[in-house]
Amino acid sequence: MAQRRRDNKGRILKDGESQRKDGSYDYRWRDRKGKRHSIYGRTLEELREKEDDILQDQRDGIRSEARQITVNEMFDVWLKLKRGLKDNTLQNYIYMYDMFVRNELGTIKLCILRHSDIRRFYNTLYEVRGIKISTIDVIHNVLHQVLELAVQDNYLRNNISDNALKELKLMHNQDNGKKKALTKPEQDLFIRYLKKSVQYEHWYPIFTIMTYTGMRVSEITGLRWCDIDMKKGMIDVNHTLIYYKHRQNGCYYNVHTPKTKSGIRTIPMLSVVKEAFEKEKEFQESAEISCQVTIDGYTDFIFVNRFGNVHNQGTLNRAIKRIIRDCNQEILDNEGANKNVLLLPNFSCHSLRHTFATRMCEAGVNLKAMQDILGHADYTTTMNIYTDATEELKESEISELDEFLKKDEQEDSEDEE
Repeated sequence: MAQRRRDNKGRILKDGESQRKDGSYDYRWRDRKGKRHSIYGRTLEELREKEDDILQDQRDGIRSEARQITVNEMFDVWLKLKRGLKDNTLQNYIYMYDMFVRNELGTIKLCILRHSDIRRFYNTLYEVRGIKISTIDVIHNVLHQVLELAVQDNYLRNNISDNALKELKLMHNQDNGKKKALTKPEQDLFIRYLKKSVQYEHWYPIFTIMTYTGMRVSEITGLRWCDIDMKKGMIDVNHTLIYYKHRQNGCYYNVHTPKTKSGIRTIPMLSVVKEAFEKEKEFQESAEISCQVTIDGYTDFIFVNRFGNVHNQGTLNRAIKRIIRDCNQEILDNEGANKNVLLLPNFSCHSLRHTFATRMCEAGVNLKAMQDILGHADYTTTMNIYTDATEELKESEISELDEFLKKDEQEDSEDEE
């Protein structure tokens, strides 16, 4: 029988194990394709812990080369395979990854990446770098897909980014991440203030149309005069205007088809929407403003600034913040800071889309009609809005019923006296 090899302490070494001249140890093996691999340990105990990990990987079907693959290399594989995304969405994913992940988490090898690393990474983005939860949501969307591919290709046992974003939102009391709709009184206050404000009345048409059509920002900023039929009272949504703001490529616009086939649709105009379009036309004629830009062959955009250039989401959201500030300041100056005073909450352009969806739910609009008007590709998206809206409506109705019954009981008590 051949004599087994031993280390300098007399301990028998297993097949593939050997001791090096400096006293450390290594273990060599071949994978199923015959490719050689090796690992090292300062002590025999450390080496054998690593061997156990390798054996477990082999039993679970994890590739040996996973120990050398970094998150960045996995992202590059994912990028080559990814299909079915609109170009602007894919470019945004690449930008987000390169901007936030590539030089930090991206350099770590998959085999040593842990769930705690991802949680720590998200916390740093939020708490140290001041990145918004909504931005981290996009980063997570990309990273989760990359790590999911690593699981499918047997580089990882499970997706270690699962629930990492949920934990961050819970920590900062943002668990559901749902856009808050304006209540009916808040909506009325917003539109009423725009209509009577000398300073902000030029914003009345675009924000009113957003509030009463539920159009996405990219849809309404790209809307042209030829896309609306005032006689029939219809809006033809057939393209989107995308604004890019990249560190390397600068700021620019592109016209795209809607994100999904459901995004191509016609929206019937409510009377308030038709009136807002007419008001915009009158304002531009009196101020001698007209569209001065052509983007990917598209021109004659409806909503332009005083220089004739189109708007973007950042411009509109900043305008909303100023409107909220000045509207609330005016109310507080006139009515004081009493408990029951109605003020505008913080909201964004997307909140107006959610507001319109909520008003449709409250009015009992058919769910299929809602889906078509909003351009939802997935029925569950519409259903989720409907569920939330009806739940809030139910609570409101019960609250009103409770107040009515209390009032009734109080009157009965007074009659008895």
